[in-house]
Amino acid sequence: MKKKKNVFIDGAISAAFIAESIAKHQTKTNIGAHNIFLGQVRADEVEGKKVTAIEYTTYREMAEKKLEEIREKAFKKYDLTCMHIYHSLGNITAGEICFFVFVSSKRRKQVYAATEELVNLVKEEVPIFGKEIFENEEHQWKVNTH
Repeated sequence: MKKKKNVFIDGAISAAFIAESIAKHQTKTNIGAHNIFLGQVRADEVEGKKVTAIEYTTYREMAEKKLEEIREKAFKKYDLTCMHIYHSLGNITAGEICFFVFVSSKRRKQVYAATEELVNLVKEEVPIFGKEIFENEEHQWKVNTH
């Protein structure tokens, strides 16, 4: 049985975590291209109120099952060497990183296409919910848009 990937991170995804993820791949000399997508919490303004944070929650078991399906499809469709998906849980402040997709392959064409598809599939199909917290401490559930 293959090792289960830990996708969810409590709190923001740090620059150190991202750098360490990149550094770990330097020993994999069959890789010719990496592509990274970083999702950051925006300080949107909604009806005159500024978003200061997003509180992310998930149905972990359902989300992990869906992410595994997405991973398997991506490895079948694209010639990938590595693929990592991380998403924050908990309260993430505007300006912090909450979503990190890291794709590696022998060639760059594969990583560009795979990254875009993976980001869209995670946003559309994985049960991760964001509650926008406003500066006046009111909140609303976030609706994903493209």
